[in-house]
Amino acid sequence: MTIMYQAKDTRYETLPYRRCGKSGLMLPPISIGLWHNFGDVDVLENGKKMLHTAFDNGITHFDLANNYGPPPGSAETNFGRILKDSFLPYRDELIISTKAGYTMWPGPYGDWGSKKYLVSSLDQSLKRMGLDYVDIFYHHRPDPNTPLEESMAALDLIVRQGKALYVGLSNYSAEDTLKASKILKALGTACLIHQPRYSMFDRSVEDGLLDVLGEEGIGSIVFSPLAQGLLTNKYLKGIPEDSRAAKSTGFLQKDTVTEAVINKVKKLHEIAHNRNQSLAQMAVAWLLKDERVTSVLVGVSRVEQLLDNLDALDNLKFSDSELEQIETVLNS
Repeated sequence: MTIMYQAKDTRYETLPYRRCGKSGLMLPPISIGLWHNFGDVDVLENGKKMLHTAFDNGITHFDLANNYGPPPGSAETNFGRILKDSFLPYRDELIISTKAGYTMWPGPYGDWGSKKYLVSSLDQSLKRMGLDYVDIFYHHRPDPNTPLEESMAALDLIVRQGKALYVGLSNYSAEDTLKASKILKALGTACLIHQPRYSMFDRSVEDGLLDVLGEEGIGSIVFSPLAQGLLTNKYLKGIPEDSRAAKSTGFLQKDTVTEAVINKVKKLHEIAHNRNQSLAQMAVAWLLKDERVTSVLVGVSRVEQLLDNLDALDNLKFSDSELEQIETVLNS
């Protein structure tokens, strides 16, 4: 007999939930991304354990996209199985998000940002996950060939259809985010949240985007907080054979892990050690020091990694001296 998952009664006792922009929605400071480790190539039981552990520790937000896998779509399908087995009694306690914007099916309607694609993709996502609605639906990337008004009208339509409670943007520039926000406000559906890449090693959002989010009252949830694993202890002694950088595929390539980068990692590790944190924990805490960052999106392959990330919340304060030391390393 299968025992139904029962969440811990203490799950809401520790996390300091953060308001998402000027909305009524609160998000956990750490959210779980299903970009990796939930596809058909992965072990479903491991994914289930990670989501159970996350929710038991107060993480209410699970983030997906139509193309997550591999193969594309499989992360949503597998999440749907876990949802049915474990989380249906807790559906109203969860924030479930998905996205559309990258290639998902052949032909002219399976990519980018037309109303046809965005509406159709969400319909498919809802079927894969066994849901009536998602809490947040994102346009995953701007479409240079579709009028911004059309893509935003699609997001507005989706909310009015009851297929999403909130909408957001991902990978939009500061300029396009401002334009999109103005269009959405005029339509009557505010932009809730933006999902950009942000880490100590990728600070492009500081060149205007965070300012726009603050001015427009839009929250943010940042992905790749550990720079694809660079901001961990993994690369302190070079490139391990089993690391992402050692593989020929993926975003982190061996030629980007230079001696200069490794030296920065070593110095940051020393600062983290003096704070009684791992480098990964300090990297997460460093992002959360900015109140415009609502949540940090982490991807994990083991329960232990998740718990290690959660421990970052034990020390979120930085002294002026620590911040100066970090800036000196990053700018060296």
